[in-house]
Amino acid sequence: MAGRSVALVGDRSEHRSHRELDALRPRLREDCGVDTRWVATDAGGDLSSFDGVWLVPGSPYADDDAVLAALTTIRRGGQPFLGTCGGMQYAVLEYLRTELGADATHAETDAGRTDHAIVPLACSLQGVASEVRPVPGSRFAGWVREPFDGMHFCSFAASPESIRALADDGVIVGATGPELAAEVLEFPHHPFYVTSMFQPHIGASEGAAVHPLVAAFMDAVRV
Repeated sequence: MAGRSVALVGDRSEHRSHRELDALRPRLREDCGVDTRWVATDAGGDLSSFDGVWLVPGSPYADDDAVLAALTTIRRGGQPFLGTCGGMQYAVLEYLRTELGADATHAETDAGRTDHAIVPLACSLQGVASEVRPVPGSRFAGWVREPFDGMHFCSFAASPESIRALADDGVIVGATGPELAAEVLEFPHHPFYVTSMFQPHIGASEGAAVHPLVAAFMDAVRV
């Protein structure tokens, strides 16, 4: 279906992750019929006019408060959402704060605390391809059946305690990995609110096929 649109929410830079997103954009338009537009986190724009929102890597964001407020609106409003890397970290923070009433903080931006929900990784995954293992029975396992190497550019992730709190409230762990308790999270009570730590768009500049996670997001946007 033509005429659909997705906001790429993030602060565009020359980082490889953002260059790969730019390489993917024509493919999404031509193959999926979905136009994409960058929206800076501090732009103050209304995201409701878009058919979907992708919170892209690149945290901390220029306006963290705006990002967190937007996530609450998107999650409660049913707008299709994909969050990758920093997008997943901030989706975890928002849910813990808004739904579970937790005083959830991020070690990258709240260095003075010791009880962070988002914590430094023991081994940084900056520019590292690491195995992603779909969890049987999850939605993600329906899109990706076998383990694969996913590219990462991250040094922080949700703590095991945070993942347990989310799971106790109905959030599904869609994939795990050797370095991460959760590679994919599927949030409840929403048609498509899915996040990943691996970056599914890496490889677009080399002609890689649209990743099944992104393809599933595009399907949700076109509904």
